[in-house]
Amino acid sequence: MTAMNNPPSIRRIDSARSDLFAVEVAGHVSAADIENLYGLLEGVYVTQQRVDLLIRVVGNEGVDWGEVSPDTVRQAQEHAREHIGRCAAIGENDATRHIAEIFCPFGAELRHFALDAEDEAWEWLA
Repeated sequence: MTAMNNPPSIRRIDSARSDLFAVEVAGHVSAADIENLYGLLEGVYVTQQRVDLLIRVVGNEGVDWGEVSPDTVRQAQEHAREHIGRCAAIGENDATRHIAEIFCPFGAELRHFALDAEDEAWEWLA
């Protein structure tokens, strides 16, 4: 199987703001995909003290939560508390809620949006 047959489930979405990190989560999400998302965010934290986060979850086919390292979840939550200001979670399933719980920490301003309200999410973060 080639990479084209198995595209990554987490893809960065371009944004004009350096302090806005946006991703799309699609298809089946493995523990490695969650680890990758954590690593991408760590890279942003190096250059940005405060970041807004947009997570769009589409066509979710499940997440391997049981295989995600508890250390990764703990570190992701700790670092998110230090860096995430506002978080827009787009999608209407359990995966959206779980991902938001990890990467949008308690204390951050979090809003959930339906898939058909994505424009509102971008406006809210603007």
